[in-house]
Amino acid sequence: MRTPLLSHSLRRIWALDKFGYSLRVLIALASSMGLSWYLGQPAMAIPLFLGIIASALAETDDSWLGRLSALLVTLLCFTVAAASVKLLFPYPLLFVSGMAAAAFALVMLGALGERYATIAQATLILSIYSMIAADQRGGEAPNPWSDPLLLLAGATWYGLLSVLWNALFSHQPVQQSLARLYRELGAYFKLKATLFEPVRQLDVEERRLQLAQQNGRVVSALNATKETLLHRLGNGRPGAKISHYLKLYFLAQDLHERVSSSHYPYQELAEAFFHSDVLFRCGRLLRLQGVACIELATAVQLRQPFRYSEANAQAQADLESSLEHLRIQSNPAWRGLLRSLRALSGNLSTMQRQLASASNPDALEGEQDSSLLDREPQSVHDALSRIRLQLTPTSLLFRHALRMSLALVCGYAVLHAIHPEQGYWVLLTTVFVCQPNYGATRIKLVQRVTGTVAGLVVGWALFDLFPSQQVQALFAVIAGVVFFATRSSRYTLATAAITLLVLFCFNQVGDGYGLIWPRLVDTLLGSLIAAAAVFLILPDWQGRRLNQVVANTLSRSADYLRQIMRQYESGKRDDLAYRLARRNAHNADAALSTTLSNMLLEPGHFRKDAETGFRFLILSHTLLNYLSGLGAHRESLPDDARDELLENAAQQLASSLDELATALQNNQPVAVYNETEEALAQQLEQAAEDVDDSHRLLQTQLGLICRQLGPLRSMAAHLLRERPQVQG
Repeated sequence: MRTPLLSHSLRRIWALDKFGYSLRVLIALASSMGLSWYLGQPAMAIPLFLGIIASALAETDDSWLGRLSALLVTLLCFTVAAASVKLLFPYPLLFVSGMAAAAFALVMLGALGERYATIAQATLILSIYSMIAADQRGGEAPNPWSDPLLLLAGATWYGLLSVLWNALFSHQPVQQSLARLYRELGAYFKLKATLFEPVRQLDVEERRLQLAQQNGRVVSALNATKETLLHRLGNGRPGAKISHYLKLYFLAQDLHERVSSSHYPYQELAEAFFHSDVLFRCGRLLRLQGVACIELATAVQLRQPFRYSEANAQAQADLESSLEHLRIQSNPAWRGLLRSLRALSGNLSTMQRQLASASNPDALEGEQDSSLLDREPQSVHDALSRIRLQLTPTSLLFRHALRMSLALVCGYAVLHAIHPEQGYWVLLTTVFVCQPNYGATRIKLVQRVTGTVAGLVVGWALFDLFPSQQVQALFAVIAGVVFFATRSSRYTLATAAITLLVLFCFNQVGDGYGLIWPRLVDTLLGSLIAAAAVFLILPDWQGRRLNQVVANTLSRSADYLRQIMRQYESGKRDDLAYRLARRNAHNADAALSTTLSNMLLEPGHFRKDAETGFRFLILSHTLLNYLSGLGAHRESLPDDARDELLENAAQQLASSLDELATALQNNQPVAVYNETEEALAQQLEQAAEDVDDSHRLLQTQLGLICRQLGPLRSMAAHLLRERPQVQG
């Protein structure tokens, strides 16, 4: 009995997102510490540790070949950085000029994608580690190149471990990213179920806001999973396992479109069917499907079989019985509502079948187009063009690069002016705290200072409790592992851990106590410089570009609508163009949610439009829900059916969304009322009785989209502070 339980526990630990990462760091740090003790040179541990940390910070997900290529690029960047610091360190003017130029150039590499941004950030960090090592030696040493070489040796050692790990366990990141995706999707299902509570006076806006924010997390997980799969697809045909995971990814995309779809305003359904259990049945089925998504996530992560619960099938049968009971009553007032409920039930039934077949995704309907869009530059010319496009003060990346370089120059001037001991930690703190926007910098500043204080207090206590050098060396290794295990989720704890690592490492060769006050002062100085840079140097206040972000959501929704209507003409086909339009619409929705969250952290004057922004988020996400409803039923329309009213309506709606987007983009007046749209909405809502269900569904959804334009216009006018104008 104990053996299966132990095996299951070990499997769960092995499947944890950060376990492999932490184990690699543990092996690298422990072996480096062991080597330095074996050679009787504990001072070696410091540059080796710093090189390992920089290399681990530069790591991004990839296949082993991709990781090897990235490692070679990383080591080249590290070599240039370490050599430049060593050569220019004795010449302050040349040094600070080179540092500012390098910082600007490295941040601008972020225009090429996340991989390059990560390598650039790690290179900047390693260059400061080189400064710390040079400052520690006072610029003089028997072998002046020993520290740069040891930094590179540590970076190489961790990089080789990473390549070997990726070669041995190449599919583990795919499993982990898919598991995260289905967990986030399950949470979305459960939140969506709360909209079906048959309760009067339900706060629908608050629940829709929560749904929009959760949608951002689902979109982030979808994007991360796509990148993980893309790195393993290469240019050839995918292997059996990757093909299996690819189908699970496409299944998640389809489930996301279906669960985010809306077929009618839920408060009106709750009012009409208050005395029926039909909405309760819809909500219960959605909750069970959410549970199934989470169970599927666990099965994928632990590499176990997935079994779909029979309770879901019973819940579906109960919903069908409730619908049949309502149909038998033949209430004329319910005729249109029942059609929407049948469309909703059909959508839930399709998701039921898809989840039931998730145990064998290879048996799912094959994708007509399984290609994925690679957003990374495909040539040197492409890379240079992307960087050139960002070389403008209107670019957020350009502003961040300028702030970072000037903040480092300011930090260098401060440390030379007051000449503090271990002063180069000021620059390191500035690099970690200075983020692309004020809100993120504010959070990082508080976490960095709090974590540093906690780490210094704990370190001071542990120095007294465990004076043994060997025990402190063990603590240093453990602290390094904790840092990497928590740096992306609990940064305060991660900062405390890295502070402990520094204290214990430096105590191996000197006086760790003497580092406590300088480390605290340096952290405070570096944090203040970073905060001042973000506040004073081309500040990126989210409220000032809120109209641009909102405009993007409307423009992307218009593109999505056009792609959906093309699918109704040609038949359902999840090709790359359609999936890209759908993903861009959801990405824009998620970007608006993130922008508003950042706005709440800004000074009061700059977040005055936050309430309007959140109302806009609710409206735009509801619009996206109605569009997803159209997309979910693409297969419902007969191939030979054409309707001029619906085609013209779709074109008019897409044009209206583009018109609103352009007005917001250019700060132009927005008409609050549009007679043409009002007439179109009334025309769409008056469907003839002999219209088939497929046409009626399409007409109903377009009508719902049309009714969203009025509130969107009103919010846009309020956001732009323009007088309402009437347009005929």
